[in-house]
Amino acid sequence: MPFPSTNETRNDIKRKFLVLATLLALITSGMFLSARSLPAEEFRVPLDKMVLEDGDTVVLLGDSITHQCLYTQYFEDYVYTRFPNKRIRIHNAGVGGAKAWDALQRFDKDVAAYKPKYVTVLLGMNDGRYTPFNQEYFETYQKDMAKVVEKIKAIGATPVLMTPTMFDARARRMNPRGNSNEAAVSEYNGVMAYYGAWVREVAVRSGYGYVDMYGPLNQLTVNQRKLDPKFTMIKDAVHPNEPGQVVMAFAMVNDLGLPRSLSSIRIQNTQSKGFQVRTAGGKLTELKATEDGLEFNWLANSLPWVLPENAALGVKITRLGHKMTREALEIHGLKPGFYRLSIDGNEVGVFHSTVLERHIELQENRKTPQYQQAAKVAALNATRNAGPIKKLRGEWSRFQAYARILASKPEDPAALKTWEAKIAPYKEKIETMDQRVEQANAEAKKIEDEIFKINQPVCRKFSLKRVPAPRLKKKDAGKKATEATN
Repeated sequence: MPFPSTNETRNDIKRKFLVLATLLALITSGMFLSARSLPAEEFRVPLDKMVLEDGDTVVLLGDSITHQCLYTQYFEDYVYTRFPNKRIRIHNAGVGGAKAWDALQRFDKDVAAYKPKYVTVLLGMNDGRYTPFNQEYFETYQKDMAKVVEKIKAIGATPVLMTPTMFDARARRMNPRGNSNEAAVSEYNGVMAYYGAWVREVAVRSGYGYVDMYGPLNQLTVNQRKLDPKFTMIKDAVHPNEPGQVVMAFAMVNDLGLPRSLSSIRIQNTQSKGFQVRTAGGKLTELKATEDGLEFNWLANSLPWVLPENAALGVKITRLGHKMTREALEIHGLKPGFYRLSIDGNEVGVFHSTVLERHIELQENRKTPQYQQAAKVAALNATRNAGPIKKLRGEWSRFQAYARILASKPEDPAALKTWEAKIAPYKEKIETMDQRVEQANAEAKKIEDEIFKINQPVCRKFSLKRVPAPRLKKKDAGKKATEATN
């Protein structure tokens, strides 16, 4: 509103303010009326949990971060150990450098052909093109992502949209590559946040699945930088390393409502009523008191979620063991003192009766046979991913290059010969690609068959036997005392 002239009276000014206030009231009431009048069916409920049954397939569609075969492998490890009696297939459909447009080109054979129940989509890092925010690039991403989602729905699958991951500007500054654009380095993590906010809105509004990959990576990085300012899980600023990819697999299990706690055993030994038992995640049998403790058999429904050693930092900072695969044992009514816990005759630890009453957690105890069994699953799956799965993704990487050249076919006859020479070597490979894809899938299945031979839970014999107090060296005494109270 302009400043009043000397000729305007106070009444004139009041009249103008009254008109403005009336207009604002009308606009506001219209907005609220519009919001209230939206039909209820417009507000959909996002996917609450991923329900996995025997024979289901989940396709993980993405770019190089998926092509790394790490968060995908760790998610497979979870599925193999948590659902050992269900044959659930996880298909990695990631290709390095992929944008949403690239995913469309290979969708039919790399996604639809596997008849998935769910398709997760992790795209966007390349779509922003590593520049400050560009509206044209973003609109292209929106358009192509919409097409990807429609294709997923058209094959009867449920889309699960995942936010782009973190771009680590500090890591790029610590390890600069070429002539980095400072504006892009400073702003690109914000660009990914913007893309992710749009992805979240689409998923929630449309009732799809949703996984926040961006938030946990950023927050855990901030937390760790309070201890070490040079900390990073993304050394090249783009591709999370093993710990970072644990964070991603953790986010999938968490946000998709998959089962967390592995098992729990609570035994109360009372003089008047005998044993009172409460369990979850398995079946306890042949419980009996012994002269100096007790013993029982335990057949768990599943195995602990164990990951390869190079992922240990990610397991630690996410507290993955406690939060996602808790294996608890709680014993009440024992005579005061120390007890040696053995499983299948192998000692796994010595615990005071007061610690056993509070409960102990076994999921990260490397001495237990169930941990060792799960570690073998993880090792075999790592071999599967490093071998046939990487080979399979290499085939699709070559196809992506071919598809891009194909799309660049010039209309100018003078440029056509150059284009034909460029695409010729790819054509020959593409013509025989189906056989190599089939072979890689067969090799991967062969290893998976081996995984399903070793991932079956085994009935374990637990024994608690009272023993003299352990003698500790002075340097270990404080540490053990702390562990006992924790």
